[in-house]
Amino acid sequence: YIDMEMITLTINGQTVQAPKNATILEAARSAGIHIPTLCYHSELAPEGACRLCVVEATGARTLVASCVYPVAEGMIVKTNTDKVRAARRMVVELLLANHPKDCLACQKSGDCELQNIAADLGLRKIRFEGGARKAHTIDASNPCLVRDQEKCILCGRCIRVCRDVQGMSVYSFAERGFDTIVSTAFEQDLGKVECSYCGQCASVCPTGAIVEK
Repeated sequence: YIDMEMITLTINGQTVQAPKNATILEAARSAGIHIPTLCYHSELAPEGACRLCVVEATGARTLVASCVYPVAEGMIVKTNTDKVRAARRMVVELLLANHPKDCLACQKSGDCELQNIAADLGLRKIRFEGGARKAHTIDASNPCLVRDQEKCILCGRCIRVCRDVQGMSVYSFAERGFDTIVSTAFEQDLGKVECSYCGQCASVCPTGAIVEK
């Protein structure tokens, strides 16, 4: 933060200094205050898609996504109120309602960000019943990677790392609404597209949607 213009805000009653162009999430993490995230990754451009990182902030009419919301001088932020926790629980419940229930057999079990966040929120029962996800069966055509679309939570991390870090743009969002998927060109198997087998997508995937063989 050397030579940066700093501002002062309050997070959970704690006075925090942060660069003027920082987000609430960055300011909170610099002060050791935990805010859960799914679509956010420190090495990728923020997306503000999953809404798990919502917080209360002065000047905002509704809860805001802390990973993209900028800090302001004198701002007061609350990251763990009943309203915030209820919103996060709703987000995770909706994700889990449309997610396979095979955690014990999943390769990411114990290292799954969605699983860990659900545990932190104390989720034991899901109030909603999800519909069938439009997805291919498991794609193991690639020599290095296995994709399971049913475990995808549409965070977009694989899209961003493939496009912005590797410069390959193998993935993109396709369809709309409930039918949205992360797709290769023309929904081809991963073994038939210009994949470089780098494994970056698997390394940033928060669930078992993309794993290494």
